[in-house]
Amino acid sequence: MLLDDLKSPIDILLVEDNAGDVFLIENALRNCSTRHNLYLAEDRETAMRFLRPEERDFTSPCPQLIMLDLNLAGQVGGEVLMEIKGDPNLQHIPVIVLTEPASEQDMLRSYQLYANSYITKSADLNQYQQKIQSIGNYWLTCVQLPVKI
Repeated sequence: MLLDDLKSPIDILLVEDNAGDVFLIENALRNCSTRHNLYLAEDRETAMRFLRPEERDFTSPCPQLIMLDLNLAGQVGGEVLMEIKGDPNLQHIPVIVLTEPASEQDMLRSYQLYANSYITKSADLNQYQQKIQSIGNYWLTCVQLPVKI
């Protein structure tokens, strides 16, 4: 048995409102060797309820990694990022912004709001899958994520 097999699964919150993207991300992450649990929030309200201990269902864990679509319905992805990184209880959680190709200004704003990564989605299915697998390989294998709280 490998030492990695003894580790608890990594809890990931995916904030994404596009069912097709959710499907692609789930499939790409299945190929990662590190065990993980993927939780879905389709909008800002659900994401923040999941993240805030006073609003969270006691069975829902606080995630160790957040994957955030910047282009949620109503263009509120930036607001979600601002809320996470502005909350002392959440700001330690790495946030990977996943978005449609956007302006240089969107990227700069995401980093100003302390996004940990900014990755554009690809129209090419194979390239998109490779990007998600790379995210999984890096963030789930190489990076030491915060412990569960």
